[in-house]
Amino acid sequence: MKKIKFTIIGIALLTGLFVACSDDFLDVAPQASLDEGTLGNQQGVEATLISAYSMLDGWNDDWASIGTPWGAAGSNWIWGSVPSDEAYKGSEPGDQLEIQLVELFQWAPGNGYLNFKFLALYEGIARSNAAIKLMKKSEGITDQERIEAEARFLRGHYHFDAWKIWKNVPYYTEADEDFRKPNTADIVPNIAEDFQFAIANLPETQSAVGRATKGAAQAYLGKLLLYTGDFGKAKEQFDNVVNSGKYALLPCFHDVFTEANENGSEMIFSIQASVNDGTSEGQNGNFADRLRYPNGGGTFSCCGFHQPSQNLVNSHKVDANGLPLITTFNNADVTASDPLDPRVDWTVGRDDVPFLVYGNHSPSWIRARAFAGPYSSKKFIHLPGQNAANSWSNQQLSTINTAVIRYADVLLMLAECEVEVGSLERARELVNMVRERAGGCAQGPDGGATSDINDPGITWADYNVGTYDTPWTNKDAAREAVRFERKLELALEGHRFFDLRRWGVAKDVINQYLAVEETKRTYLDVSGGFEDKHWLYPLPSVQIELSKVNGTPQLKQNTGY
Repeated sequence: MKKIKFTIIGIALLTGLFVACSDDFLDVAPQASLDEGTLGNQQGVEATLISAYSMLDGWNDDWASIGTPWGAAGSNWIWGSVPSDEAYKGSEPGDQLEIQLVELFQWAPGNGYLNFKFLALYEGIARSNAAIKLMKKSEGITDQERIEAEARFLRGHYHFDAWKIWKNVPYYTEADEDFRKPNTADIVPNIAEDFQFAIANLPETQSAVGRATKGAAQAYLGKLLLYTGDFGKAKEQFDNVVNSGKYALLPCFHDVFTEANENGSEMIFSIQASVNDGTSEGQNGNFADRLRYPNGGGTFSCCGFHQPSQNLVNSHKVDANGLPLITTFNNADVTASDPLDPRVDWTVGRDDVPFLVYGNHSPSWIRARAFAGPYSSKKFIHLPGQNAANSWSNQQLSTINTAVIRYADVLLMLAECEVEVGSLERARELVNMVRERAGGCAQGPDGGATSDINDPGITWADYNVGTYDTPWTNKDAAREAVRFERKLELALEGHRFFDLRRWGVAKDVINQYLAVEETKRTYLDVSGGFEDKHWLYPLPSVQIELSKVNGTPQLKQNTGY
């Protein structure tokens, strides 16, 4: 499903979509515009729904006039990766200062990137509601349950993302007309109801690739319940996904991040990307995520953000049995002789290691090596010929989709639930499924994947990955094993900070990380670290100002800001 930009729909909704003049002599059909009259049919309703999908990537071209909203990226790399222990802001000092302030925990309501994220999510909510409202007011619309279910799934996604970042946010339906609601109510039941409706009314498969399915709704409801600590009910939803037989791990870890397999058996729901499709500058590609590409290497010329941390690289060290060194991995930095989980070189660009087919990564690939270290992000790098032309740095733009929920994520969330309900052996089985797949391939010497992780042509690493072959009897140890596996499997995908926070360990883990990492990346020594207020991000000050009714803000700022 190619993403079609109907930005006028969402913008008009925010300023009073579908409001008509009451004077008869002014009741004239609008010319060359989109309104109920032109959209109130099957094609118009479907187009409005596609408009809601198009906000998943966080990019709206009309915002270019007010700034470039990197903070709105659907991957959440700024909010879920950079402030955690897995990545730095990257690039060079001061460039995209808003992101650096997030990394340093110098959070403020006036940070414009927070506002861009808020705008993107509520634009998505507005478009989802517009699709439902238009469908209900139009005649002759077929497949209404499916259309509403897709729109409500998207509405649930956008609200969940906002709740995950700020917690205290307003919830909107298609019936709302006043968009200055207070943020004092718990919106989790509303989000759950949206996903439940989607489960009841979405098909198991869709003819149009990229549309929400029943399995996606079940996985998302499970994720919501997991975040609230309802492990039993979350487990039910994840079990439904696993037992459906619709999903399976791909043979090679890297397959998930390739154009050829991006909509394969492992992808449950993703942000679809398209380039060279008639839009200027490839804006249906990974536009809001484009900064994460290396700053060198011949093909790439910008921009070197989202650099992996030394902590993340060290996390891939393994023992003689190929198991992670959960408590001691960071005692020393990786050396050439250390056995490593092969996922490290699918996730991180390291010197003297092939960077897919682009040649060996080298020091010249890093914009400011002394500032943010020697590593580049590697997971979502496209192959030659998959980028968009006609852009200020076209090699950054890609057709590779961004996963919102993939099957390995579901398996590990289910493993969490199994640990908490006491089914430790089932949790071990699930984690081993992910680890077995991790051993299915490695970065090969020719730039592609090799199924032999001990290929003699691999001279830059000693790869080893094993499974947990001893029964799990200790709940605390099992919990740590599952959590560490998420760190390895989902690295740089925007999950880590939110995982640490929901586990209640963010303050301890991040402050311990900063104490060590600042000795290697000295710019981190000005960070005040994770304080109690950092359990939630501050609401954008401009949104609080806009929420005023008779001079009184309806949005209440989160504690500490």
